[in-house]
Amino acid sequence: MEQDMLILLVIPIILIVYLITARRRKQAEKKKQFEENTPQEQSSFAKRAAEIKAEAAKKKIRQVEGHLVDYSTYKMQPKEYLFYLVIAMAVLFFLGQLFYESLIVSLLLCGLGFLFPRMQRKSLLQKRKEKLALQFKEAIASLSTSLAAGRSIENSFREVVNDLRLLYPDPNTMIIKEFEIINRRVENGETIERAVQDFATRSDSEDILNFADVFITCKRTGGNLVEVIRRTADVIGEKVDIQQEVKVMVAQKRFESRILTVLPVGMIAFLKYTSGDYLEPLYNWGYLGPVVMTFCLGLLIFSYWLSQRIMNIKV
Repeated sequence: MEQDMLILLVIPIILIVYLITARRRKQAEKKKQFEENTPQEQSSFAKRAAEIKAEAAKKKIRQVEGHLVDYSTYKMQPKEYLFYLVIAMAVLFFLGQLFYESLIVSLLLCGLGFLFPRMQRKSLLQKRKEKLALQFKEAIASLSTSLAAGRSIENSFREVVNDLRLLYPDPNTMIIKEFEIINRRVENGETIERAVQDFATRSDSEDILNFADVFITCKRTGGNLVEVIRRTADVIGEKVDIQQEVKVMVAQKRFESRILTVLPVGMIAFLKYTSGDYLEPLYNWGYLGPVVMTFCLGLLIFSYWLSQRIMNIKV
């Protein structure tokens, strides 16, 4: 009977992993098909960005420390990957013991821990993009001020680095390093349009891409660069401020959802270690107890996922 119950528990786990894999594969196929079917709808800047990205990949442009940062991907360090993997396995093993009191089931659940670093990678990637966008808001505001003061565009970019160093003492701040790269490339004879365009392509940020498109178009057509940069800085600043306000408003609810997810687990642990006889039928593999516990665990996971999905508000 215990083997039958193990099969009932293993099958849903395999099914969940298969559904997640199939969903991601389907999304990738749809994205690829959309890109293949709509080449004529791409903007001229999108084409230029794609060309620069392909060219950069061929040339393998390097810094002293390595490749230029591609903000569309996040590569975990081995220690970082191992840290999240160990935490995930420890939590899953604890849940396996708490809900099933079975070493076999706990070890099977630990296998799902390998999915957590990938999920965490997406979260870290999104946080890095948000941090870069917030820093870029300060940079473009400084650039607008320098241009309004009558400096040339090249000198304004150099002045931005000095202003950013006052705001961010850490020399490894992302936006400082990026503007230093732009200035260095200009000093080496490369056009500032191309340097800005390369940064926008690697940033994978809608705001930075839009700024680069406006900047390059205005620079080449001889438009009023000071006024255009000022308006662009205002628009990007307002958007980032709204995003921060929404993030602050949702932070409390997000914390509450996490507490509500942990509370049932805490109640089960409290009852198990204080009144073991009360929960004993739920750990009896000869009855439907483990099935009930599986349903409860799945319901907790689904409710947490749904709450986080609802609060993922994009501006």
